[in-house]
Amino acid sequence: MALKITEYAAAAQYASCRTLRTGASSECLIVRVFTGNVSTDGAGRASVVVTPRLVLSPAGPADFDDLVVLFDDPLVAHWTGPSNRSSVEAWATGMATRWSVEGVAKWIARSRSDGSLVGRGGFTRFNLDEERALELGWAVRDVLTGRGYATEIGRAALDWAAKHEPETPIVAFSEVHNHASQAVMRHLSMRQVGVIRREGLIEGSPGIHADAPFALYRLDPSRYQREFGRATARES
Repeated sequence: MALKITEYAAAAQYASCRTLRTGASSECLIVRVFTGNVSTDGAGRASVVVTPRLVLSPAGPADFDDLVVLFDDPLVAHWTGPSNRSSVEAWATGMATRWSVEGVAKWIARSRSDGSLVGRGGFTRFNLDEERALELGWAVRDVLTGRGYATEIGRAALDWAAKHEPETPIVAFSEVHNHASQAVMRHLSMRQVGVIRREGLIEGSPGIHADAPFALYRLDPSRYQREFGRATARES
């Protein structure tokens, strides 16, 4: 079953209010998660998505500090590669440009309950053997792994694609020995269709390699329309 999501098409704000009681007094703490104008690509495609546990908002330079924390997590750094402040800034700027020009890019994922950083994920446009596809990816903070957040981000992305880009194939890939990431892909009904070579890790061989093997997974439009499109239609 697809997650029920809410998409904001105009100015949006999300806040969580927690009441703290000390004796006879109480205090309400407002945690701002997102506020401002939601960008669209001209086709009415909202770029902020709310899932049961997360607020997914477009990644950009305003998220720099959170991204530095995320990419510094040891497990995230292991799979995404080394980073520094300059590379994180370039990544954030690149995502903002993709949102503006291409209408889709990665989200920052924050908790609905307190606004804390959970990770990042979503799509980037990707050319695979001259076929235009949406590449699905995610990274979740080390302390939050194993709680289903990657799957929740992935399902929200697939719901978005079923509504906004129903004819575009979805692909995802990870190093062949990244079994946790591939388990998420299978949870999302994706199927392995082969192996591609790109820069990454090779099990048992230190360092970054130019031709590391990556397991390639795919979800064709007809399949995700069957599995996600009907649910999205029911919710709209």
